[in-house]
Amino acid sequence: MAAAGCGSPTPEPADHPEFENMGIDVHSYSRPEEVAVRHLDLDIKVDFERNVIAGTASLQIDNKTQSDQLHLDSRGLTIQAVRLEDADNQVSQGSHEVGRDDPQLGQELILPIEPDTRTVHIDYESSPEAAALMWLGPELTADKAGPFLLSQSQAILARTWVPCQDSPKVRMTYAAQVEVPQGLMAVMSASNPQQVSEDGRYSFEMPQPIPSYLLAIAVGKLEFQSLSPRTGVYAEPSVLERAAWELADTEKMVAAAEKLYGPYQWERYDMIVLPPSFPFGGMENPRLTFLTPTMLAGDRSLVALIAHELAHSWSGNLVTDSTWNDFWLNEGFTTYIEHRIMEKVYGDEVEEMLAVLELEALRESLASDFEDARETWLYLDLQGRNPDDGMNSVAYDKGHFFLRMVEETVGRERFDPFLRGYFDHFAFQSVDTAQFVAYLRDNLMAGDEQLAQDLRIDEWVYGPGLPENCPEPQSTALQQVEAQLQALNQGTAPADLDTEGWTTHHYLYFLRNLPQDLSEERLAGLDAAFSLSETGNSEILCQWLGVAVEHDYRAADQALEAFLSRQGRRKFLMPLYGALVDVGRGDDARRIYDSAKFGYHSVSRNSVEGLLN
Repeated sequence: MAAAGCGSPTPEPADHPEFENMGIDVHSYSRPEEVAVRHLDLDIKVDFERNVIAGTASLQIDNKTQSDQLHLDSRGLTIQAVRLEDADNQVSQGSHEVGRDDPQLGQELILPIEPDTRTVHIDYESSPEAAALMWLGPELTADKAGPFLLSQSQAILARTWVPCQDSPKVRMTYAAQVEVPQGLMAVMSASNPQQVSEDGRYSFEMPQPIPSYLLAIAVGKLEFQSLSPRTGVYAEPSVLERAAWELADTEKMVAAAEKLYGPYQWERYDMIVLPPSFPFGGMENPRLTFLTPTMLAGDRSLVALIAHELAHSWSGNLVTDSTWNDFWLNEGFTTYIEHRIMEKVYGDEVEEMLAVLELEALRESLASDFEDARETWLYLDLQGRNPDDGMNSVAYDKGHFFLRMVEETVGRERFDPFLRGYFDHFAFQSVDTAQFVAYLRDNLMAGDEQLAQDLRIDEWVYGPGLPENCPEPQSTALQQVEAQLQALNQGTAPADLDTEGWTTHHYLYFLRNLPQDLSEERLAGLDAAFSLSETGNSEILCQWLGVAVEHDYRAADQALEAFLSRQGRRKFLMPLYGALVDVGRGDDARRIYDSAKFGYHSVSRNSVEGLLN
């Protein structure tokens, strides 16, 4: 169990062997310091009959050391042919060999090259089991009108559908020619069509250099609706109008972020609402954020998700973590910017409610979710582990509160220009934790020893739990919820509580802080008063179902099984399957999972199976 206490001694980096790997990507076979991929040209066909992507990946390289080998990452790819092209466009036959092989990292692809090789052409085919790709039959889509393909390349799954240097420290531009069945639309993390192509052929350009984990593709019966001159949304026809209404404030968010952190540098900000199998709330694929339909609450109460994915346009996409040990540089910064955007668009009170809920959940997670205190450092140690293990509240929420602490200590008049300067200085580059800490010391602290003591940087970054100077957000709106919780404790019937004007955030705080000794009668009263088991709000439903499982309220079992079966978002699956296991209902968890797993992406399947096993 993680130690979430305060005042723990801060380790010195030099005293710990895990710092020997700082700046080294232990999750990639590539050697970009020798030969780096600078541009990718894809010419591929999406084959729904065999569930494979097949074609040619052409990699333009920068041979920095006159090396005679190019090292790439691959996993489950069938390499059919390799050709080498020199600076004079002369093409010769190449070869390849497989080096190291690891269940998580896949196969090291070694290609002999010549000193004058400029482009390597690889004819290849993905496996039907490629972990990044989810092939959905029509029955798993909203409209059931055709098949659907979606990708999820983060963290190290791009290598399952494209041979590449699959490391966040390698950035490349790309272009693609994609052939799909007629009647379907293809979209990517690039410039995108807004109409269906009659012949099923699509062209894409991504002129800004990106890391491989931001390679993305989706194919299906899609339509587009514009939201502003530079924003819009793709979705299946029956979902499109609802999605466009929910996302109507997107342009306001882009403008708010630009005022804080400088111009949006990706030209367009579009979104796609995917089928419910998508494993995350959102994925910040540049120019085309991938979104879960579970955020369509009907009242725009869950649009903090859009603020978060948009914020990645600066933190993550523009300035990228160098390795997955530095994941907090992506997600902690993004969560901080998310809160600033929400405050600017929706006001202080909404932002403070979100912050209180986040800190409450973070403290609970630190107290119960980690067996090793080392896992609660911001700088991670993922040697020999799946980088998905680092996708938790530490990177997101502890990272956010670290930056909020710095902001509150020095004031926004100093912190905002500092953060914008950070994005400008490292734009289209990848940085590691040590680089950021050095930049912070040099450009914000500038030798101020008292400020260094006040910030406790090393205690936050290289220490467990939450230091004593963690900010404590306050919310008057949630204090009103506290009053209703007290009334409930004193015997007021749920139907008589004053919940007028409550939003999702009020209900989440209410459900998280219910008394422990709830009777079945009181649970039934709450369910009836607020229609909790029937709500269409996924955040509220997940929280309620967790309460129901914890208190053995079996009347909600039907809603629980339906919810776990109709969506594959890992954020909702993990706590609910975990709750079933915790109360001794592992057999029920396994039965539900065995029935529902075919609608989950591999990312979610791997997580749930790890929990159940």
